[in-house]
Amino acid sequence: MPRNVISGLIQCHNPLNDESKSVKEIQQAALEHHIPFIEEAGKKGVQILCLQEIFNGPYFCPSQDSRWYDAAEPIPGPTCDVIAEYAKKYEMVIIVPLYEYVQPGVYYNTAAVIDADGTYLGKYRKKQIPHTSGFWEKFFFKPGDSEYPVFQTRYAKIGIYICYDRHFPEGARILGLNGAEIVYNPSATVAGLSQHLWKIEQPAHAIANGYFMGCINRVGTEAPWNIGKFYGTSYHVNPRGEFIDIASEDNDELLISTLDLDMIDDVRKVWQFYRDRRPETYGKLTEI
Repeated sequence: MPRNVISGLIQCHNPLNDESKSVKEIQQAALEHHIPFIEEAGKKGVQILCLQEIFNGPYFCPSQDSRWYDAAEPIPGPTCDVIAEYAKKYEMVIIVPLYEYVQPGVYYNTAAVIDADGTYLGKYRKKQIPHTSGFWEKFFFKPGDSEYPVFQTRYAKIGIYICYDRHFPEGARILGLNGAEIVYNPSATVAGLSQHLWKIEQPAHAIANGYFMGCINRVGTEAPWNIGKFYGTSYHVNPRGEFIDIASEDNDELLISTLDLDMIDDVRKVWQFYRDRRPETYGKLTEI
């Protein structure tokens, strides 16, 4: 019997681009904007749903404004608790990217994983942190720890890679070696800087590792920074590197696709990349 998983991706604009509002007001508006899409996903039978990078607010990293430290929260914490109710209601795994607070001065760009019964399974912290061309992330985020966890959810084994991580094949390979069947990459990326890479790198990860990927990017422009247009085009890609579906460049959208996990075994029986690896020759990768 086929192992089919219904996967959903939500791309949205930030609904409250108003610096006169408090951080909490802006976050609440973003959360409320996502709820109808989460409800729609549940009603349409989505089994695994991924939201965009730091979904409950703007991508504030074009600034270096310390007021945005107030956007951080514990994980698990209040937003995870809200989302867990929808996970439980619809028996839907939900990946929840948030700005994580650990203690004063220690913050991470993180994604929490909520299982289909509302249970918190754990989190992934973004490893590679950019600091260039309006993406001043080192001001806000500490690099993630050394773990590349794979989460056994009710429906599949999933891994998380966040935005800039996608430029680094090493972690993508580790997620495959750790057993990931689907890897989700929630992102916030604008036209110009890396748009031509958006549909190259992640299909390449899917091919090299023989797994599915779900890739999410927000849409719209965000004041007051206006660093460019977030160009959407969220998509699923299969282990052959073939696009299953692609969302629009401009619209808030729930993208739903059925992933046939049996394809993973079919592909790996042909392309024996894990068998033919030579890790004993890769020492240079870990030299400083």
